[in-house]
Amino acid sequence: MASIRSLDLQGHRGARGLAPENTILAFETGLRIGVTTLELDVAMTRDDILVVSHDSCLNPDHTRGPDGAFLKQQGPAIRSLTFAELQRYDVGRLRPGSAYAAGFPMQKGADNIRIPRLTDVFDLVKRAGADHIRFNIETKLTPTSGTDTPDPDTFATALVEAIRHAGLSARASIQSFDWRTLMIARRIAPEIERVCLTVESPEEDNILRHRPGPSPWTAGLDIDDYGGSVPRLVKAAEAAVWSPCYLNVTTALVKEAHDLGLKVIPWTVNEMADLERMYRIGVDGIISDYPDRARAALPEGVTAPEPVPAG
Repeated sequence: MASIRSLDLQGHRGARGLAPENTILAFETGLRIGVTTLELDVAMTRDDILVVSHDSCLNPDHTRGPDGAFLKQQGPAIRSLTFAELQRYDVGRLRPGSAYAAGFPMQKGADNIRIPRLTDVFDLVKRAGADHIRFNIETKLTPTSGTDTPDPDTFATALVEAIRHAGLSARASIQSFDWRTLMIARRIAPEIERVCLTVESPEEDNILRHRPGPSPWTAGLDIDDYGGSVPRLVKAAEAAVWSPCYLNVTTALVKEAHDLGLKVIPWTVNEMADLERMYRIGVDGIISDYPDRARAALPEGVTAPEPVPAG
């Protein structure tokens, strides 16, 4: 650990453990705590505006309709709504009694909180004069999301254009579990860093090893063609960063990734013991719902990001 001097501390969905996810409140919270990077997700409205949302369809666990009541079931796809229509929904509180609310009891809710545009987040950081802050932006689509999301070409092209227009090519990365957008971004914007997200568990798996042919998530690349090595698979995708579920990370895999020239930034690490383990095995960064905890767990001698007054 003595060789580590800085880590990429990323506030997941801003600071989801403390403020409503992917909202300006959450990003302000992350900045005030002190992060290296704001991690966020993007969707696209019917009128082709990139907005910040983890879910392709409105989530009843944290979405209230124009009548002020929580949605009773999954709401419409964001892609089916104009930005003006989307602004009728409030995403500032968690539904009482939901599993989501039980999982994030420290999240402080608020009223009249809307899904922001991606440009709103860029503008927040610009107003704060925080030219050191980076953005890690996830394209939210799946191989089966169909018309609920933009097609990969439309999605990747729009995001690249937004990043370039904001002058943030050197401070942004594009990440996804569905690597099709990453391959398109590699072709049209090789200067923007790309991040391969992975997960292998009984509930979620985008790698799908030991099956005929490639996973539909990995843009034509087959893990079994790379000796079962996820780092080698990520290297073949020509990404700069491997971002695995923290439960899939080992010391040996971190070393293998580093030997291939990859950075390793696991998600979503929230408990102190897990944070300490990730730091101990030499990861290059952390994505956490609780950036305050991630800072508190930093080993001695590791530089913490400067807090940024915001809001």
